Amino acid sequence: MISISVTALVFGVVFLAELPDKTALAGLVLGTRYRASYVFAGVAAAFAVHVVLAVAAGSVLTLLPQQLLHALTGVLFLGGAAMLLLSKGGDDGDEVKAPKDQSFWRVSGAGFMLILVAEFGDLTQIMTANLAARYDDPLSVGLGAVLALWAVAGIGIVGGKALMKRVPLSLITKIAAILMLALGVWSLVESVA
Repeated sequence: MISISVTALVFGVVFLAELPDKTALAGLVLGTRYRASYVFAGVAAAFAVHVVLAVAAGSVLTLLPQQLLHALTGVLFLGGAAMLLLSKGGDDGDEVKAPKDQSFWRVSGAGFMLILVAEFGDLTQIMTANLAARYDDPLSVGLGAVLALWAVAGIGIVGGKALMKRVPLSLITKIAAILMLALGVWSLVESVA
């Protein structure tokens, strides 16, 4: 059974953490050059693969004793908050290599490979594993994470320019970091309680 509260929490945290990420900008660039539906198909498939891997890793962590698990997830959340606060938010200088052929398979394949490589071991993948361990509800965590990643991809591909003009990237990053900081402190308090 899916927990709406866990799914909503995961969606919010992952969505805010992924918005300032370089992959949202990469989706924006691909979306301006190629058919949006083709780009989204490849990006969405890559994010689904990443969420499955993250939830599987997080589910393995649930085998640890509860106090150790809470302490570990607390430290990981605090580390994620620090990474967000110290990051430059998309100033990586990564260049998006786009396919010359505009067929569905070429465009979606380029989007898939770009996200698959760029997101491997990324903060949101680590966060998803951490949330899966924290809540021991892989289906709800996986659903919230994949929907958040797909939403960010859709925003990046279709309306990224308009959003970035209205909401400062630094504000989005700070909100995500504060949420992760709160989850980290909460997990650490539970580990000693």
